[in-house]
Amino acid sequence: MTARQSTQGYSTSTVLGRRLGGELTKLRTAAGLNQTQAAKTLTASTTKVAKMEGGWVPIRDPDIRALCELYGVHDPGAIGGLLELARVDRERRKAKGWWDGYTIHGVMQEYVTLESAATAVKAWQPAFVPGLLQTPEYVRALRNGPTAELAKGPDPDEEFISTRLSRQQRLTNDPPLSLHVVIYEAVLRNFPGGAPTAAGQLEHLTRLAELPSLTLQIFPFGAGTHPGLNGSFNIISFAAPGAMDVVYVEAPFAQRWVEGGEATADYDELFEKIAERSLSEQESVSFLHKLCKEL
Repeated sequence: MTARQSTQGYSTSTVLGRRLGGELTKLRTAAGLNQTQAAKTLTASTTKVAKMEGGWVPIRDPDIRALCELYGVHDPGAIGGLLELARVDRERRKAKGWWDGYTIHGVMQEYVTLESAATAVKAWQPAFVPGLLQTPEYVRALRNGPTAELAKGPDPDEEFISTRLSRQQRLTNDPPLSLHVVIYEAVLRNFPGGAPTAAGQLEHLTRLAELPSLTLQIFPFGAGTHPGLNGSFNIISFAAPGAMDVVYVEAPFAQRWVEGGEATADYDELFEKIAERSLSEQESVSFLHKLCKEL
């Protein structure tokens, strides 16, 4: 779903809300029940159930438990995952954080709040150094170089840089964000801003690679091609690995969310295949040091 599709009147359909609603819809369908029957159990209107399943309204824990009972779901792990997703969605809807001090446009408004609430992110990047790992100099060069039409948004440069640096605090917060990044070799050989920007960014990556919460790998030219070269994507997790994940997919002039269970699982499988064909963490750091010496 695109950012434009996520508003309707005074309601907001959040990524997490749609993810939760999709799970409940799947359980209801598997039980052979309709929205009217679900509404009767909740002593609510069918319209409310439709809004819940569409992610338009936050869902209370008692409603989730009642629906699970109706749908024949008794596994504590499955119910706990739904309750956790609902909790994070409710908090995200009312949350105020560092981002309130900045003007953030478009789909990034939703992304930064999800990233702040996430426990883990897996990121594949075939074109640029991931935002969480960028230096200020790299951001400036990116927004003022040949790729400016893609990288430059409506935000003033320095405000945009401050926003990005604030996002990076998740790497050292307590607890830190668990981040697994795979970067295509081409990203590290085609730097905006030339050698000075490249040197600072490569050294920054080698320092960050020492963080215990960061797994950094490089996908080398010699590993061949794969479907991921079509564009970058981030898999955002909020609980146990694979539970209720959402995926942010980015391409030139377009971004979208992938929220379905099977669809997100496909991206997770693709990421693992990319990681398997990439250099190990130690090999990747050695590769970064080699590139630094070549400058």
